[in-house]
Amino acid sequence: MASSLLPTRTATHKPALALFAGAAAAWVFVLVTLGAFTTSIGAGMAFPDWPLSNGSLNPHGWLSNVAMFAEHSHRLSGTTMGLLTIVLAFWLGRKEARAWLRKLGWWALAIVVIQGVLGGTRVLLDPVHVPGFDMTLGQMLRIPHGVLAQVYVCLLIAIAVACSRAWIGRALPVSAGLRRVALACCALLFVQLTIAAVMRHNAAGLAIPTFPYATPAGGLLPAAWDFRVAIHFAHRVMAVVLALALGWLAIRIWTDRGCTLVMRCGASVLVNLVLLQILLGAQIIWTYRSPAMTTGHVLVGALTLATTFWLTWLAHRDVIEEKAAA
Repeated sequence: MASSLLPTRTATHKPALALFAGAAAAWVFVLVTLGAFTTSIGAGMAFPDWPLSNGSLNPHGWLSNVAMFAEHSHRLSGTTMGLLTIVLAFWLGRKEARAWLRKLGWWALAIVVIQGVLGGTRVLLDPVHVPGFDMTLGQMLRIPHGVLAQVYVCLLIAIAVACSRAWIGRALPVSAGLRRVALACCALLFVQLTIAAVMRHNAAGLAIPTFPYATPAGGLLPAAWDFRVAIHFAHRVMAVVLALALGWLAIRIWTDRGCTLVMRCGASVLVNLVLLQILLGAQIIWTYRSPAMTTGHVLVGALTLATTFWLTWLAHRDVIEEKAAA
C-alpha cells in the first residue's frame, strides 16, 4: 500500500515533461539575445538598483526608453527562466527514473540561481573600483556571468534531449573517434566563448579595426600590441581553428554509419552557423560595432555551441546510458 503512494518513476517517454524541457531550452535563447543586446548598447546599468528596477517591478518609462527596455526585459526574462528551471528541476525530481538526469535538473537550478546573483551583484558592485584595472569590480563580474550562461545553455539542451522520445527509444552506436572530435570541438568553443567574453567586456571589439587583415596595409599581424589587441587577435585566431575543427566534425558525422539523418542534418546546420558567424564577425568591424550585428554575433555563437553540444550529447547517448546502468 505504501509503495503505491510513491511518485511514479519510469524511464518511458513523458510527452508533457519533454515539451516543457524543450520550451525551457528554447526560452534560454531569448534570455541570451536580450543580454547580448543590453551589453551591445551599453545598457547594463540602466537601473542602479537590484532586484527591483528603480525600486519597482514596472519602472516608469521602461517601455519608451531603449536602454531601460533592454535591461528590464533582460531582468524579466531572467526571472522567467528561473521559474521555468524551478518547475523543471522539481518535475524531474518527482517523475524521472534516471538519477543522472534528476541531478542535471538540480545543477541547472543551481546555475540559474548563481547567474541571478552574479547579475545582481554586478549592478550593486559597479561603483567599486579595483586598483590597477580599468574595469570596476561589478564590470568584472560580467565575464563569469557570460561564460556561465553558456554552461547553462548546454545543461538545458542535455535535459531536453534526454527527455525526448528519440533518446529513450533507440541506440546511437557512433564511433569513439567521432565522440572524441565532438568533445574537442566543445572544449574549443568554450575557450573561444571565454576569450569573446573577455574581449567584449574590455571594449576590445574594435581593437583591430580592419578585417580580414590586421592592418590597413594588409598585414596579418597587428602593428602595435596591448592587452585589447592581443585578446582581439586571439579571438580571430581561434575563429580559424574552430572553423577547421567544426568542419572536420561535420565531415565525421556525415560519414559515420552510426549517425542518424537528424545528426547529419544538424552537421549541415552547424556548417552554416559557422559561416554566418564569420560573416557577422566581419560585419561588426565593417559597421563599427552595430548593435544589431553584435547581438546577432553573440546569438549565433550561442547557437553554434548549442548545436555542437547537442551533436556531442547525442553521440554519447549509449555511453551515458551504459554508465548509468552499470
